[in-house]
Amino acid sequence: MTPTALEAFIAETTVRSRRQADPADCVLALAPLMLDLIDQAGTFLEPSHYRSSVQGYTRNLIYDAPDASLSLYSIVWLPGQWTPVHDHGSWGVVGVVEGVLEERSYVRLSPDRGTDEQIDLARGGTVLLRHGAVTSFVPNPDHIHVTGVPDERPRAVSLHLYGRTMNDFNIYDVRSRTRRRIHVAHNES
Repeated sequence: MTPTALEAFIAETTVRSRRQADPADCVLALAPLMLDLIDQAGTFLEPSHYRSSVQGYTRNLIYDAPDASLSLYSIVWLPGQWTPVHDHGSWGVVGVVEGVLEERSYVRLSPDRGTDEQIDLARGGTVLLRHGAVTSFVPNPDHIHVTGVPDERPRAVSLHLYGRTMNDFNIYDVRSRTRRRIHVAHNES
């Protein structure tokens, strides 16, 4: 039996991610796989992967490795929905299936990356990712950003592959110069 596009992606992603100890080498090896996967999204994304909520962007679990080494989500962004300023503590590869996803980066100016207080962030650049675009990030240095869709743009749908089960991450309060770890839920298929 021929594996589906999703099964083939998971199998090859598992092999390649285990071969690469360095996160930058890992995302370099995985980005082309994500590029191919988003072209085939219509063959494996189910209606449950397009669930959304007016309350905020929606994370729909597609795959979670039994050993927690990989996770894949579809994230649905309605107009005006944004993440908080955050980092992931992991490498990641993102592909846009529908719409335009906007990412606004921050640069950490504070030298002590281990503290949750006295964190100085400066706004960085903005990246607009259209259907078919792939981007990636690594945890060192911290990839601090806010992601979403402005009010004037239509819904976006993106696929997010992480180097761990993504059930928690750091969010930053730029004004109070702090960060805290939050635990997040996702919709399961």
